Amino acid sequence: MSFRAVASPVRSSLARPCLGLRGVRNSIPAPIVAARHLGIPPLIAQPPGGIVGTVNDPVAIPPADKMHGSYHWSFERLIAVGLVPLTVAPFVSDVALAPAVDSVLVATTLVHSYFGLQSCIIDYVPKREFGKVHDACMWLLLGGTILTGYGFYKFETEDIGLTGTIAKAWKA
Repeated sequence: MSFRAVASPVRSSLARPCLGLRGVRNSIPAPIVAARHLGIPPLIAQPPGGIVGTVNDPVAIPPADKMHGSYHWSFERLIAVGLVPLTVAPFVSDVALAPAVDSVLVATTLVHSYFGLQSCIIDYVPKREFGKVHDACMWLLLGGTILTGYGFYKFETEDIGLTGTIAKAWKA
């Protein structure tokens, strides 16, 4: 008994690019065409299976860097655990301490968000595969974090602040 691949009309219509290109086999996928028109550099070619060399070659050990090892992981956990009491502290603290505690909460939240988004970029836009796109994403993250920090600063100094807004929304 032999099995043949039968082309279904649904599968072939889904495989067709959206940019008006006809034919399934000889066309370039639509995301690649769109990326070329937008000036996004192509992916860096990877070796088959992602393996460089042979199975018996030793693994290249990256240079030691304290900021990307256990210290970095420990600092991320410290920030995450520190957010738990900081979310409650502005609501139960003295009115005189509220702005300082609120500022620490905002800064800790910003650092926590930066580390989380940085991990997402490192995991899903790897430098070895995306090259300059990875670098652009990291710079965009840094710029967005600085801009958000400035916005939080203005919000804390010229308005009621983060916890004041949350308290207002909670009562509404």
